[in-house]
Amino acid sequence: MRIRTAAVAASGALALSAFAVPAAHAAETPITYSNVVVNGGQPIYLGTTATKTVTVTFTVTHTNKLSYAEADLYRGSSVSPANVMVGDAAATCTTVDATTATCVQKIVADPAYLTDKYDATTWSLMVMGQDSDENLIGKGGLAPTKVQRASKLTTDAAPEPVKKGKTITVKGTLTRASWTGGKYVAMANQTVSLQFKAAGASSYTTLKTVTSSSTGALSTTTTATVDGAYRYSYAGINTTHGTSATGDSVDVQ
Repeated sequence: MRIRTAAVAASGALALSAFAVPAAHAAETPITYSNVVVNGGQPIYLGTTATKTVTVTFTVTHTNKLSYAEADLYRGSSVSPANVMVGDAAATCTTVDATTATCVQKIVADPAYLTDKYDATTWSLMVMGQDSDENLIGKGGLAPTKVQRASKLTTDAAPEPVKKGKTITVKGTLTRASWTGGKYVAMANQTVSLQFKAAGASSYTTLKTVTSSSTGALSTTTTATVDGAYRYSYAGINTTHGTSATGDSVDVQ
């Protein structure tokens, strides 16, 4: 299990020990959790180097005064996780009433501690809290969230300018982050959409689909009709987040 040293030092052994604490039956539990949301309900996707701060929100209901709360993302078993993502501090909680608090946890997602083979998958959340009677209650398996490798796309449409009715060749490359290798690598055999937005239009429309080569290369042709921008767009897969290239404008004469 990989754990960021600085985060563990800040969070303390108390929080991490909750992974091994079985939750009591609901009727006996002095602390319960609800309204758990990770990253606004969206997947977490990471490139090769930059960290991301992921926001987790949850509600804590307690019978005694809440003294501490924290939420950590983990992969694998809640009792013995294969990998975890933790924050640099405990959650910030706001009292709603005598038995309820709303909490916000910041979790640091760092690609340096992830592997391509195992970590691009669904993670779960462990929420834990301690009350004034020193009851430490943890609950895992919450808010399943995809952790994905980021992808990149390029688009190059030529010739430019071009006469109306002539052929335009649109090339590009699809790559994705390798956390293990620390660089972007080719994505082969992926379906990518060629899209077009006419000058003055507000959105792109799909013209056709193209399959990436073994090197991630994309190439197709289309007929020049009006001024506008071409781009490739990739919907993504379970392990890899989708992306769209910056549009490449073509002047049709």
